[in-house]
Amino acid sequence: MSGTTGDDAAPVLRMESVRKTFGGSVVLRDVDLEVAPHTVTALIGASGSGKSTLLRCAGLLEEIDDGAVWLDGEEISDPRADQDAVRRRIGVVFQAYNLFPHMSVLENITLAPRRVHGVPRAQARAHARELLDRLGLADRADEYPDRLSGGQQQRVAIVRALAVRPRLLLLDEITAALDPELVGEVLGVVRDLKDDGLTMVLATHEMGFARDVADQVCFLDGGVVRERGTAEEVFGEPREERTRRFLRRVVEPGRL
Repeated sequence: MSGTTGDDAAPVLRMESVRKTFGGSVVLRDVDLEVAPHTVTALIGASGSGKSTLLRCAGLLEEIDDGAVWLDGEEISDPRADQDAVRRRIGVVFQAYNLFPHMSVLENITLAPRRVHGVPRAQARAHARELLDRLGLADRADEYPDRLSGGQQQRVAIVRALAVRPRLLLLDEITAALDPELVGEVLGVVRDLKDDGLTMVLATHEMGFARDVADQVCFLDGGVVRERGTAEEVFGEPREERTRRFLRRVVEPGRL
């Protein structure tokens, strides 16, 4: 389902000393991150901690102020890099589904493969139908977004990101806009993608899910990665007091 790989020993994504400011406020402070192939990295932390900005910088949706970002060993933050070509190797799914309401599900999914990647129409449609079938949406191909539930729309948004065969998939709080009963079906899709070996970075408030699916967990606070490690290390035996305070707050409401 994912794109072709290079050296599987090298990180798919590497960020070094990344700094980002908005209006004089520092949102990311010298952030370092490495994401190994075929792994899931979960970014956790309170709202405003920098998780979404980190994802947007990784996907070149925001220009960094300092530092560097590499994708498969290529410095993609270099102004000389072909950023359009880089973006074609990265899939992004947001909280908001961002589906075109005047297009059918199939048209939404095949637009980028056809227009950006030059995939023939028949081939793009066949691949889209294959993905829809895998995600339980085969019978929705000709529907329009407003005829779908929130969970179905989010699954379509994931299919749209997968249709370009990304090397890296970035997921930004993809369950935040969903009713509680729809969260499970979307998280189930992410579990399946992990089983497929797709490299993913996700920002999430779903702590139980992060603990279950992530190979690496990074706790962000004030634009800094305060702690990182395996899910067992960060959730089971956090080293930093700030991490422990955060987890106590989310554990008490039964969110872990």
